[in-house]
Amino acid sequence: MSLSNRTNLHPSTFILIGIPGLENAHLWISIPFCLVYMVALLGNFTLLFIIKTDPSLHEPMYLFLSMLAVADLIVSTVSVPKLLSLFWFKDREIQLEGCLTQMFVIHSCSIMESGFFLAMAFDRYVAICKPLRHSAILTHKVIGSLGLVIVFRGTVLISPLPFLLRWFPYCKSNIISHTYCEFMALVKLACVETKILRAYGLTVAFLTGGLDFILIICSYILILHAVFQLPSKEARLKTLGTCGSHVCVIFVSYIPAYFSFLTHRFGHNVPPHVHIFVANIYLLVPPMANPIIYGVRTKRIRERIIKVLSPLKD
Repeated sequence: MSLSNRTNLHPSTFILIGIPGLENAHLWISIPFCLVYMVALLGNFTLLFIIKTDPSLHEPMYLFLSMLAVADLIVSTVSVPKLLSLFWFKDREIQLEGCLTQMFVIHSCSIMESGFFLAMAFDRYVAICKPLRHSAILTHKVIGSLGLVIVFRGTVLISPLPFLLRWFPYCKSNIISHTYCEFMALVKLACVETKILRAYGLTVAFLTGGLDFILIICSYILILHAVFQLPSKEARLKTLGTCGSHVCVIFVSYIPAYFSFLTHRFGHNVPPHVHIFVANIYLLVPPMANPIIYGVRTKRIRERIIKVLSPLKD
């Protein structure tokens, strides 16, 4: 095999084309994307600052929320600046190592986010179903250990992918029909048999997002059973209110995630621009929405934010 063929089979760079069919609208699409990213940065950094500086918020739910905020910041920061560079300056090239790093960080942090959602559901279950043992079960040591396990799971499960993709031959093309480096987008470019790798990706998706979602549903079934045992309607509504923010962020995160996942693998009739647009919504909207939902719906965080902002008004 000649040197030129080897170079073609193992490209050093990939070309991101953005949203196929909407190239002429890239500049306009970038405006809301940029605004959403700026709101996500402001919201998550504010949330982290509030939780860190207020000792009364050093409770399991808020500590898991701060971990989620860090993962949201990493995911959006790894993907959005390159996206904006592509839309604004036609900077389509991305180095192979940068592409694989972006893919690894996005997918591993997405798995971590799912784990944090499950941890928060477990916290709500213990708080409502076993309130007298809540502080004994979810100690700071346990919370830290759960956080490390979630990070370890996301890192280990995705670690093999960039190493395998690094040595795959890409004889079809080095053009990625996407705004960022995504696992399935790279797999489709390979000219070797990828059934095992695809099966591994599906297995990881089920063992993380799928299994986490099932366990979250189970926890809320137990929570609802406990809530409806309460004597008064007011007590039931108050208890359910403590779960409202968590339920909202789950829907905001899981709906576009599952739509993107399923259409990428089975939605052959879905137009490419629809799939890629939804994939970007999945990366952009949850990091923006999560701090807003908790800031609006959680009284303690809302009061703390007002307290911090009050001196600025004076």
